Amino acid sequence: MSKVTSKKYRSWKHIPLALQIVISIVFAVSLGTLLSGQAANNPDLINHLATPCNLILKALRALATPLIMLAVLHSFLTADIPGKSGRRLATLLITNTTVAIFIGLFVANVLKPGSWGSLAAPLSTEAPSKTLDPWGLIQEIVPDSILKPLVDNNVIQLIFMALAFGVVLRALKAQQISEDKTDYQAIERVITILFEAVIRILHWIIALVPLAVFGIVAKTVALQGFAPFKALGAFIVSVLLALCLQACYYLLRVKFGSWVKPTHFLRGGSEALLTAFSTASSTATTPITFEALLEKIGLRESSASLGALVGSNFNNDGTALYEAMSALFIAQVLGLHLSLPQQLIVVLTSIFASVGAAGIPEAGLVTMTLVFTSVGLPTQYIALLVTVDWFLDRCRTAINVMGDMTVSCLLDGKQRRVE
Repeated sequence: MSKVTSKKYRSWKHIPLALQIVISIVFAVSLGTLLSGQAANNPDLINHLATPCNLILKALRALATPLIMLAVLHSFLTADIPGKSGRRLATLLITNTTVAIFIGLFVANVLKPGSWGSLAAPLSTEAPSKTLDPWGLIQEIVPDSILKPLVDNNVIQLIFMALAFGVVLRALKAQQISEDKTDYQAIERVITILFEAVIRILHWIIALVPLAVFGIVAKTVALQGFAPFKALGAFIVSVLLALCLQACYYLLRVKFGSWVKPTHFLRGGSEALLTAFSTASSTATTPITFEALLEKIGLRESSASLGALVGSNFNNDGTALYEAMSALFIAQVLGLHLSLPQQLIVVLTSIFASVGAAGIPEAGLVTMTLVFTSVGLPTQYIALLVTVDWFLDRCRTAINVMGDMTVSCLLDGKQRRVE
C-alpha cells in the first residue's frame, strides 16, 4: 500500500462515525436518484445494493446473543453489590426501565410517526402474529438445551441462563474468596477476555454501518423515492419528546425520593450529560459521572458507585425506550398492527435486551434485532433507522447517564448523610 493510499485510509478512519453516515447518505441519495429511472428495467441490480446492509444486520443478529450473555456474566463477576442495597438497586433499575418503555410506546401510539410514510412489506415476511401467552412464556423460559437460546436468539431464555450462571458464579467467587482460594480468577479472566473480544468485533461491524446506510438508502430512493423518509422526521420528534418525558420523570423521582434538589441535580451533572451526548458512550462518561455525583452533587461514595459504576452496566433506559419505539414505528410504516399483547412482548424483550446494550456507540442496534424478532418484524428495516440513529444515539445516551445519576440520588435517601 502506498503512502498516499495509507494516508487516505487513515483520514477516512478517523472521520467521526456520524459524519461518515452523513457522507454515505449524500452519495446514496445521488446514486438512488440516478437509478430511479431504471427501476423498472433493472430491479435486481438495485435490490443488490442492499446486500451489504443484509450482511451487516446478519452479523449484528449473530453478535446479539453472546453480547447479552457475556455482559450479564461479566457484570455479576466484576460488580461489587451489597445485599440490601443490591436489592433496592435492582428494583429501581427495573422500575425506571419499565417506565421508559411505556412512555415510548405511549408517545408512539399517540403521535403515530410511522403513519407519515409507508414502505412495501418484504414478500417473505408475514404480518406479526405472535400473542402474549403468560403460561406459555413461563413454560418456555427454560430452554431445551443450553445452546438453544444462542441459536434461536431467544432473549428471555438467554437472560434466564445468564442470570442462573451469573448467580452461581458470583456465589462460588464469594465462597472461594472467604476460603482464600483463587480458582475463580481463571473463569473471570476468560469471561472478561471474551466480552472484550465481542466488543471489539462489534466495533468492526459498526465501522461498516455507513456502507449499510449507503446501500439501503440508495435502494429505497431508487425504488420508492423519498416518501419513506418523511416519517423519519416525525420519528425523531417522537423519540425526543419521549426522552424529555423520561427526563421529567427522573427529576420528579429526585425531587420526592432524595434530598437533592432537581436544579442542583442538573447543574452538578451537566458536565456528565454533555459528555454523554458528545461521546455517545455511557462507558466513557462513567468516570465523569462518578466524579460529578461525589464532588458537585455531594452524594456518599457508596451511593455514587452503585448508581454510576454498577447500575450503568444494567441501566439503559434511553436505549430500551428507543428500541420499543423503533419496533412500533417500523410496524406503522409497514402498515402492520401490533396489538396490546404484542406490545407487551416488546416491553419484556426491550427490558431484557437493554441489559446487554453495551455502553458504546450504536450498540443498541445489536439488541434491537432481538426486539424486532420477538414480534416478527423484518430486521432489514433497522438500516433505515441508522440514518438518524447517530443523532438519537447521543440523546438516549444522555438519558442513560441521567438515569444512573437518578438511581444514585435515590439510593442516597431523603436525608443527607456523610460516610
